[in-house]
Amino acid sequence: MKSWHRPLLLCAGLMSALVLVSLAGLVTDSRTLLGESVWVKPLKFGFAFALYAGTLAWLISKLTKARRLGRWIGTVFAVGVTVEVAAITIQAARGTFSHFNADQSDPVTLALVPVLTTGVMIVLITQLVIAVMVLVQRAAGPALTRAIRAGLGLATAGMLIPLYWMVTDLHPRTVTDANGAQVPMYQGHGIGDPDGHGMPLTNWSVTGGDFRVPHFFALHGIQVLLVVTAVLAALAARHVWLRDERVRARLVGCAALGYTGLVAVVTWQAARGQSLIHPDTATLAALAAVALITAFATTWTIVAARRATVRDAAATEPRRPATL
Repeated sequence: MKSWHRPLLLCAGLMSALVLVSLAGLVTDSRTLLGESVWVKPLKFGFAFALYAGTLAWLISKLTKARRLGRWIGTVFAVGVTVEVAAITIQAARGTFSHFNADQSDPVTLALVPVLTTGVMIVLITQLVIAVMVLVQRAAGPALTRAIRAGLGLATAGMLIPLYWMVTDLHPRTVTDANGAQVPMYQGHGIGDPDGHGMPLTNWSVTGGDFRVPHFFALHGIQVLLVVTAVLAALAARHVWLRDERVRARLVGCAALGYTGLVAVVTWQAARGQSLIHPDTATLAALAAVALITAFATTWTIVAARRATVRDAAATEPRRPATL
């Protein structure tokens, strides 16, 4: 880890510390915002960015082209994330809202809203730059390269999805914060029910769509694909047909195809104002189609790889001399 990007590692460490602080807040602080603890949002952001910053810290250390630019962009990303999450945490500690807060009478909110807006734009722009830089790299093998590229593409989409809804589907209203104050809001996480919540652990909406669902799935797709790549590499020690790097790359591609399809379906589901845990027939049909296509592509790849292994083994086997 000595070669990993240090500012991003520091960012991941700070986010991990925030997770511990937020867990303590969940236990000791009874204040709530829209039915959930004021510390839930810092907990979620801390966990998500601890994972993602750690992943980027490793990824940037693998760059072979424009490494100095990559390290500089990584530092900007780390600073942007730290500033944004700090603003979220300050608002949570104050018992009021960070995102979508349109309160013009609160000087702290007025000071932090530009910080949040700037932080989001910094994170998004640096994410796009990092994604483009990775596209031109060929430092890893085919399987790992495919996982990284697909994962960063998904993460970029995950950052753009909520941004699109935030600026195109406004829901002005007034809600009550943890201090009993009336706070004007211009948007909400829910679709169909702006303030919907209730799902276990995540508190995503059970009464309507929620753009946090595709945001979460897409943002963490890179970790899923990296785990798939690592598992395939480990299985290659036991299965000869997996020792071909190209075969593992195709299987990672199948996983990326299926995961992208999943993100597309949950995005479509949320856009229709439908809760993740209450899918209708159309959503179930779409999920089934994604599963079938992914299963077919995976099975085809495995069968072709095994046949190629048998064929290669037969071709290299020495022929016995003919006997009279």
